[in-house]
Amino acid sequence: MDREKVSNDEYPDPIFFTPFTFLFFWAIISAMPKHSNTHKLRNHLSKEEALERLSEESFDRKVVSFYKYVRIADPTALRHELFAEWSALGALGRIYLSAEGINAQMSVPEPMWEMFVEKLYARAEFDGVPFKFGVEQRNDAFWKLTIKVRKQIVADGLRSHEYDVTNVGTHVTAKEFNALLEKGAVAVDMRNNYESAIGRFEGALTPDAYTFREELPMAKEMLQGKEDEPVLLYCTGGIRCEKASAYLRHHGFSQVYQLHGGIIDYKHQVEQEGLESKFKGKNFVFDERIGERITDDVLGICYQCGTPCDDYTNCREEACNLLFIQCLACKEKMEGFCSDICQKGEFQAPAPKGSDQYRRSIALSRA
Repeated sequence: MDREKVSNDEYPDPIFFTPFTFLFFWAIISAMPKHSNTHKLRNHLSKEEALERLSEESFDRKVVSFYKYVRIADPTALRHELFAEWSALGALGRIYLSAEGINAQMSVPEPMWEMFVEKLYARAEFDGVPFKFGVEQRNDAFWKLTIKVRKQIVADGLRSHEYDVTNVGTHVTAKEFNALLEKGAVAVDMRNNYESAIGRFEGALTPDAYTFREELPMAKEMLQGKEDEPVLLYCTGGIRCEKASAYLRHHGFSQVYQLHGGIIDYKHQVEQEGLESKFKGKNFVFDERIGERITDDVLGICYQCGTPCDDYTNCREEACNLLFIQCLACKEKMEGFCSDICQKGEFQAPAPKGSDQYRRSIALSRA
């Protein structure tokens, strides 16, 4: 999904781990000073170079995600420590840190998994944090390690007086979630519109929002009049529902439930317990996999011809890079481009790349 290439010759290449280097890296990590200059490491491999190295690895990786709301005194210092520690383990992924906690999606070499967990749990703030394992495991889910310090681990645009993170909804299992749905509870998809386009729970409300920040007030408006009725929230792994449930409870909703572990854990529980999957289609994920197949149902449609399809791709025109659904026939016909404009090399960005306005205007012009 991400064509970003970071290049800076000041920094060495990230380490791609092989099983023969266990003891060597363990010694390095154990002896590493807390605030060594090695903490300034950044990635500078291109995507093509990184993927080539991944293809040469002789072991499998675990694709996992985890989050925790916990007070972190110095997120920047922790970022440097984790980058050095996880680089030495060969871990890759996208991690956000802030004073309020951590939100991580990672790919960890299986031979180093126990060491990864041991070192993570050795930090008091992350001791016992639960992991969610990807439904579809792919070694190339992530191709670099990125750890960013942000104001919030999930951007919500809320002010502190609009929610209380200690007053969240009731966490429910897959079996309990299904039972509440069958009793008529309303479900709300707390993900973005492009996520729910390819997979969602049957009958769920799906706010037409491009960002979580926009979705919160939309969800509240859609639920007007249901303040005393059971409301079910779900998202990919559960983190967005923490804020969403606190927000709704603050605004007078008395029966707020949230799917524990999100869609990822729901899929595992459904398989382990032999339950009916009331989630249909794909679970959108923010890595190279883009989507994990939950059921065989295809809910999306090709943006170009309208046939059933749930395969996302990025426009081949890097200046555009629009994420859109494209079937195989249109992919061949359009050569991977999202429009005639991009295919002819005539694309001109109407707004700075990366802004919501840019992506919205492109999506609308292609509709």
